[in-house]
Order: sequence, then structure tokens, then C-alpha cells
Amino acid sequence: MDTNDFRAGFVSIVGKPNVGKSTLMNRLIGEKLSIVSAKPQTTRMNIKGFYNTEKVQIIFYDTPGFLEPRYELHEKMQGYIQNSIKGADLIVFLTDATDFPTEYDKMILEIIKRSNKNVLGVLNKADLCSEEIIQIKKKELEKDLALNQYKKEGISTASTIHKGSDIFTISALKDSSFDEIINTITENLPFSPPLYNQEDLSDMPMRFFAQEIIREKIFHYYGEEIPYCSTVVVEKWSEEENRDVIQANIWIERDTQKSIIIGKDGSKIGQVRKNAELDIERLTGKKAVLNLWVKVKKDWRKKKGALHEFGYK
Repeated sequence: MDTNDFRAGFVSIVGKPNVGKSTLMNRLIGEKLSIVSAKPQTTRMNIKGFYNTEKVQIIFYDTPGFLEPRYELHEKMQGYIQNSIKGADLIVFLTDATDFPTEYDKMILEIIKRSNKNVLGVLNKADLCSEEIIQIKKKELEKDLALNQYKKEGISTASTIHKGSDIFTISALKDSSFDEIINTITENLPFSPPLYNQEDLSDMPMRFFAQEIIREKIFHYYGEEIPYCSTVVVEKWSEEENRDVIQANIWIERDTQKSIIIGKDGSKIGQVRKNAELDIERLTGKKAVLNLWVKVKKDWRKKKGALHEFGYK
């Protein structure tokens, strides 16, 4: 490979909760790596996904939604966002065309302004707005991003690099092509040889993705409380000739939540297990046998030690 004109770099997708960051990254790389649900705060860690061609390697970071912390877990999530911005060559600021600007949008834009990074503005869910509303939102976002071009105390802050003077408007869920966004990102990455194996979709371990898949099923099959007070840890992964046998714990905060997770005669947890196995098999290409246990660690979201134990580092 001639790497003289090859580009490679890190791109952080940031935005408020439930704005479509995970859906967008999955669509950009052409594979479902980030879990998705209709509930906010589904993503808790930075998820790394690779877009590879003969000319570029884009390392995307799907980040947790920006929010004001209530728990130690939330503090960790906000730390992940800050770290992804610091390490990024480019930031994709994704916002919801139906309600931009919210207070969270304004707070994120202020963080971006201080980061001294190039930023690409994207209005998602544009299919839900009239053309008149879209034009208004585009002008407003363009104005906000233009503030990043000002100089403050002699220091040049971040500059916008979106196409021309326009803002990208998309439906991450429905659009069939994202070529313009990919091309613009590519043009603004540094010349560099590939940073990771070009055959890989991520450098994150399969255990991590299995944990995320199980959590996604919990977000889908349970009500408001359980998804937020639960987390998943894969304790053992045994590779056999024709199958993978996986042992995983679902951790919750109170004993009273165990019966909710398990369901009558194990029906609920059986549903989680069955559907998680199918998604794990899709990623590994092998049969998956998933064994789940439900365990309690009181108020784990508020405890640094528990968070570290469960992988939130």
C-alpha cells in the first residue's frame, strides 16, 4: 500500500442523550457495534469503530450522551466524552433538528469551543422537520459553530470545517448514503499510515461487545428503572470447536429488582438470553451459549470501587 496520500485519524461523535450518535456511527462504518435503544443514556462508554478504505482509516468514537451528573457513573460518562474530545482530530457535533438548541446543546458547544478542535455540524432527524424549519436550524447552528472561529486572548479556538458554509442535515436512521460526510471527514484528517489493522472493525474485545449486547436487551425488555440501575460483566468466555460458552453476571442495586429481571418462571431473563445469543452469534460467526446470573451490589452507580470493578475506569 502506498501510504503517501493515506489519511488516518480519530473522530469523536458528541451530542446530548438520545440524539442518534450510536445509530450514526453504526451507519457510517456499516456494522452494528454500538447498542441502540429508544431510552437515553444507553451508551455509557466510548465505543470505538473503524471505517476502512484503500485511502483512509477513520477511527470513530461513539460517546455517551452529555448530561449533568447525578451519580458517580455519570461523572465517569462525562469523563469519557472529555477524553474523546481531547484525543480527536475532528469532532462531529450531532444535534436533533426537532429541538435544537437545548441547554445541553449549548453546554456541549461551549466545551467544543474550548477544545481548539475542528468541528463538523450535523443536524439529525431532519426528516421530521419542514424545509423552513431546517433552514432556520441550519442558520442557528452555523452561527453557533462560527463562534468557534473567534480569537480569545490571542488564542485561536476551534474552526468549523463543514462543507462550504452549510450544515449537514441527515436522518441517521433512514438515509441510505453518508458519502458527503465521510468525504468531508476524510479531507480533514492528517496524512498518516493506518493506525490499526485494516481488517478490524474495532480494537475492543469481544467480551465488551457481548456485555453491551446483553445491556441492549435489558434496555429493550424492561421499564424505566431496571436499565439504568443494571450493568453486565462477562466473567468467562470458553471457545469450543463449534460454539462459544459465555458466563455473564447482570448486576443490579437492590434485592427487590431480582424478581423483575428474572420474570415469572424465568421468562424475562430467558428472553434477554435468547436474543442476546443471536446478536453475539452475528458478530462471532459461531453458535453462542449464554448463561446469565443476577447479582446485587447495592448502589453500585454511586461507588468508585464498584464502577472500577465493573469496567468503568
